[in-house]
Amino acid sequence: DELEETLLEADVGVQLTEKLVATLRDRARYENMTSGKEVREALKEEMQILLGEPEPLIFSDTSPISVFLVVGVNGVGKTTSIAKMANILKRDNHRVLLAAGDTFRAAAVEQLKTWGDRLKVPVIGHQQGADPAAVVFDAMEAAQARKNDVLIVDTAGRLHTKANLMEELKKIGKVLARYDPEAPHEVLLVLDATTGQNAIIQAKTFVEDAGVSGIILTKLDGTARGGVVFAVSSELGLPIKFVGTGEQVNDMTPFDPFDFVEALFEE
Repeated sequence: DELEETLLEADVGVQLTEKLVATLRDRARYENMTSGKEVREALKEEMQILLGEPEPLIFSDTSPISVFLVVGVNGVGKTTSIAKMANILKRDNHRVLLAAGDTFRAAAVEQLKTWGDRLKVPVIGHQQGADPAAVVFDAMEAAQARKNDVLIVDTAGRLHTKANLMEELKKIGKVLARYDPEAPHEVLLVLDATTGQNAIIQAKTFVEDAGVSGIILTKLDGTARGGVVFAVSSELGLPIKFVGTGEQVNDMTPFDPFDFVEALFEE
């Protein structure tokens, strides 16, 4: 019962908690576990199994430019996550270009350009209200001309209606497909860990409509209980690619399930 409480408090979610506790009860009986320490270790193992192996970003092996489309609602830290991701890829010697495809939110283009200046990463952007597909078209042309090997595309977090937003993402997909039928090579959904189970509800919409292939989980610092990571993995069946743990540009790392579970138990 104590374990159950801990898991629920950590935002693991009711269904998954029940499943984990049932699995543990079976294991405890089957393996004759007598100490709390044994049960703890078994729980760690089960949680690591749930998260699976680390899954790094998928780069194109047929096209010179790998394209990563980043989606998510406003307020989850999408633009900042793009900057952090660009920083990681630049450190890995990739030549990164950013496309400011969120032309709906007033400050989005400026925000991305400010990050670009700070990181010395070029940003292609039009004025607010421009057609995002046109921005992506220009960015793709620029990436080819400048010999960039990574293009990261920011997208609107909100439009007048959900249908508009999904339509826009499809249009961007069509522009990219002209250059490379396999682009985008990843569609990464940014989720805010502090929203707990709400993040899952949000995610389901994007997964259905935008072909999401992986998750960037932000704000795993401070108040967020990391349990939402397990809910994301099990309910969406999607790998978590990066986790953001703070405001600074270096506060994002590729997700390592093993380290993550260890850290969770240290708390």
